[in-house]
Amino acid sequence: MQLTQFTDYSLRALIYIALRKDSCTIKDITEAYGISNNHMIKIIHNLAKLGLIKTIRGKNGGILMAAEPETINLGQLIAQLEPHFDLVPCFNREKANCCIAPVCKLKGILHEAQSAFMEVLGRYSLATVLHNQHELSVFLNIKR
Repeated sequence: MQLTQFTDYSLRALIYIALRKDSCTIKDITEAYGISNNHMIKIIHNLAKLGLIKTIRGKNGGILMAAEPETINLGQLIAQLEPHFDLVPCFNREKANCCIAPVCKLKGILHEAQSAFMEVLGRYSLATVLHNQHELSVFLNIKR
């Protein structure tokens, strides 16, 4: 199982934004993680569309959390960010290309494993990930 880079960067962005006590910029996030500015622009747009962050334009603008970290369930967030989280092609009827799919028992086992993965994520919130705020801030060079 592997989450997409988009989801990974989205989670990282939320961690960074939540750690900041003031607003931040896309440049702040990309410099902290050493990732592409172009990717982050799309991610910030999507996170704002989901209502998790708010973006303020202008000279004194920036990015702030719109939702409390305690209310951001990781399982629900991953499900929103990964709408086509198919472990194998037969999970998606349009991409299914295996001749044994109608009788294959592996599909059921993999579906059970994926459900367990999502169930575990559903037990945690973004606040759980932020429990060690001081250490995270040091690694991300956020002044507290």
